[in-house]
Amino acid sequence: MELSEIVIQTLNGISYGLLLFLLAAGLSLIFGLMGIINLAHGSYYTLGAYVGLVIIQMTGNFFVGLMGAAVVLALLGIVMERFFFRKLYKRELDQVLLTFGFAYLFMDINKWIWGGVPRSLPKPTFLEGSISILGEAFPIYRFGIIVIGLGIAVLLWLFLEKTRTGVIIRAGVDDKEMVSGLGINIKLYFSGIFALGAFLAAIGGVIGGPIIGAYPGLDFEILVLALAVVVVGGLGTLKGAFWGSLLIGFAETFGKAIFPDFAMFTIYVTMALILIFKPSGLLGKEES
Repeated sequence: MELSEIVIQTLNGISYGLLLFLLAAGLSLIFGLMGIINLAHGSYYTLGAYVGLVIIQMTGNFFVGLMGAAVVLALLGIVMERFFFRKLYKRELDQVLLTFGFAYLFMDINKWIWGGVPRSLPKPTFLEGSISILGEAFPIYRFGIIVIGLGIAVLLWLFLEKTRTGVIIRAGVDDKEMVSGLGINIKLYFSGIFALGAFLAAIGGVIGGPIIGAYPGLDFEILVLALAVVVVGGLGTLKGAFWGSLLIGFAETFGKAIFPDFAMFTIYVTMALILIFKPSGLLGKEES
């Protein structure tokens, strides 16, 4: 590969990795704090893209669609946690069956409302076009994804590291019983984390819409990548989700560029190597 192509693919990998981070961060925290195996998390991404498309078409404003879809999916996340998942803590098989069912339900709803034709979301006008990097064209919109992804990553880090709520969440990841014993209503924080995960997934769906689009089956495709990120980065750690997302993003991007017919193979190889040398993930805690 030439230098210009390496630079372009590196930027593509960063933008794609940060898109995965928006999906995987919430999934990792839900896993770590609540022990919920939510196989419908990819549906939040796809449903967010569709809802965002509808709002953008109604308002003509990309960012109204972005926030509108995120709020709608956050509310959906609260409802699902409160009425379905709260009774299934520590019942992993029941969680898998229920969330798998929800994933298929949402997929059918998407087909029923929007049909089976792939949809593409419009880009904000000021992010259209491309710039030249070493003689190669690179879309301005992908730079926008990088800026938004990094901004959200910093805000999440500040929230978890510098606020009382973040301290409680991190303590809950380490020892839920201890936090509950201090008189803290951990169930309220569970709902908040579930809503935050759905909120971030919807943002990822809308932001990724102009590039990836929205189509039947996207929810399961993106879920596989998000689970790979969680495995590689480690459960319940924001930093692990961040670096795991970038690693999987690079593996996916360079895999498609170098081995077009074996792109997914590069992801599985990356995941296998991490699990061999660091079974708990890059930044996950070893079980004692």
